Amino acid sequence: MFEKFKRWIKTSRQLRRREEISNILEVKNAVVSIKDADYFLARAQVTDVPEILQVEQLVYGATPWNESAFVQEIKRQRDRLYLVVRQNDRLLGFAGCSFNRQNNEAHITNIAITPAFQNHGIGRYLIRKLVRKAALLDMDQMTLEVRVSNTNAQRLYKKMGFLVKNVKKGYYFGDHEDALNMVLDLNYMKGKN
Repeated sequence: MFEKFKRWIKTSRQLRRREEISNILEVKNAVVSIKDADYFLARAQVTDVPEILQVEQLVYGATPWNESAFVQEIKRQRDRLYLVVRQNDRLLGFAGCSFNRQNNEAHITNIAITPAFQNHGIGRYLIRKLVRKAALLDMDQMTLEVRVSNTNAQRLYKKMGFLVKNVKKGYYFGDHEDALNMVLDLNYMKGKN
């Protein structure tokens, strides 16, 4: 009887934690102001994938991820969060993040803002949103990879507190460009949200 009670307690805790995580990762559709311009922020849906691929193609010239990869990621709502930003019903950018509770690490899987809207604060806004979610989930750090040649993105990440941890040689598919592995310590944020 006691073992059955212990299993029930453990299951109850796990269910409460899942519900808590689900609540933290919830994003309500909203109009947000970024640098005095209004945008529509929402959690990405499977129906956004064709536009996400278009943004990736505009930014990277090719789509590192295919439709199936994005669909699978967006459907994983317990440990993934993908955000989209729109203006006048046009997708301007997106960012995705995975949350690994085993190693207490969040990882920005991808981020892209259409070239015409880069340097408008949208990328910074999306990263801050993901950082806040990771801190609320009690993650210790957030990581990302960035092309060695993408100095503009590196500058943004460094301003936001990311530090270069190491270089991943030949990381990118296709051209085999190296990537900087960057890390943000989230421990300073705990308790401040």
